[in-house]
Amino acid sequence: MKDLQNNAIKVLNNNWKDKFSIPCEKLYPFQWFWDSGLIAIGFAHFDMPKAEKEIETLLDAQWSNGFIPHIIFHTESDSYFPGPDFHRSDLHPQSSKKYKSTGMTQPPVTGFVLQDLYRISKDKKATLKFIESVIDKVYKNHEYFYSQRDPKNEGLVYIYHNWESGTDNSPIWDDIWDTMNPPEYTFERRDTTHVDAAQRPSKREYDHYLHIIEIAKQNNYNDQKIAELSPFLVQDPLFNAVLLKSNQSLIDLYSIIGNNEDKIKQLQKWQKKGTESINSKLYDSELGVYVHYDLRNEKLLKHVSSSSFSPLFANLPSKDVANKMVDVMMEKFGNPDQYLCASFDPTSERFNPKKYWRGPVWVNLNWMLYHGLKQNGFNDLAKRMKKDTIEIIEKNGFYEYFDSRKEEHNNGKAGYGGHNFSWSAALLIDLLND
Repeated sequence: MKDLQNNAIKVLNNNWKDKFSIPCEKLYPFQWFWDSGLIAIGFAHFDMPKAEKEIETLLDAQWSNGFIPHIIFHTESDSYFPGPDFHRSDLHPQSSKKYKSTGMTQPPVTGFVLQDLYRISKDKKATLKFIESVIDKVYKNHEYFYSQRDPKNEGLVYIYHNWESGTDNSPIWDDIWDTMNPPEYTFERRDTTHVDAAQRPSKREYDHYLHIIEIAKQNNYNDQKIAELSPFLVQDPLFNAVLLKSNQSLIDLYSIIGNNEDKIKQLQKWQKKGTESINSKLYDSELGVYVHYDLRNEKLLKHVSSSSFSPLFANLPSKDVANKMVDVMMEKFGNPDQYLCASFDPTSERFNPKKYWRGPVWVNLNWMLYHGLKQNGFNDLAKRMKKDTIEIIEKNGFYEYFDSRKEEHNNGKAGYGGHNFSWSAALLIDLLND
């Protein structure tokens, strides 16, 4: 295991670019929001200054309204499409003047990441000092979500693009693409020059992605207009579970820091309302898991994915609901011929174990589910999740995602997407040290 950890450290150091990390060479040459947070957790184990710098650089790109973009374009690169000239973050009056970026966001991991840095730190006093210097920016990000992305005041925030979910081309979104008919765009893909096209979203899927961004751009990335006009408007259980997990982390950290009663009270209000709403609105008792709600068409998207189990990570389900969720996980995803946890229901006809978020195993979701299972007392299943995650990396290396079928791993060719992928390395380090 020592070799594995050393290799993971090497991956992180190689993907470090002076003030931030890239997910991997060629395919993803910029800084990504949730990647950065998760990468910082890995760095915290062996290089706390880099972990802190990672977060600092990310928060330096925050817009004046509290928004944090999903990609920050620190450098010029033509190896990624769509780049800064397509996204035009400058259209929003409050966007960063210092950095070009996208006008969409990603699951807000920063709150719980700060708490993880504190958990891992060997010098708690110094780490708390760092946390004190950045925590208000993270609070402001949460304030942005609840004031700008919750049109019905439910304590549940919307995402307006599949890329904001983090689970980019999940089969769940097929239901939404069926309600849209975007124009065909002419553009040159860059991802398929680095990775087998069979593993990536199709050209037609990209038309949908670009069309949603064009609508947002036409409205200068105004959240109220997006809520009114975007054909994609979803309350996502993973996104909201991560936000609620981060709320709780901010409450815990502000309590340690002291003198933040007003912020703690506000966070507790968001937490209470959000927890009630996610349990009443996004839990589907028929399926026994949490699902996505399509706000545009006012209906539940009834599919089981790895996101369906993410509320465990934020300790949101009741004991009975948690038991039911674990039964569903074992029944659909727990086949001994498969590694935990496929990103989409292996019993569905939409399941594809090679294609991006349509079925492969992702280390970041496994890491969240491992912690969620452990926190909720499902220790044996948590152990299996951890063992499976370590094993797929041992057999294949630090890929972006992995085939969920065990038979594919015997020849060490079941890792897909980007290679020497930062969060796979970072979270492996955290699992090995847990």
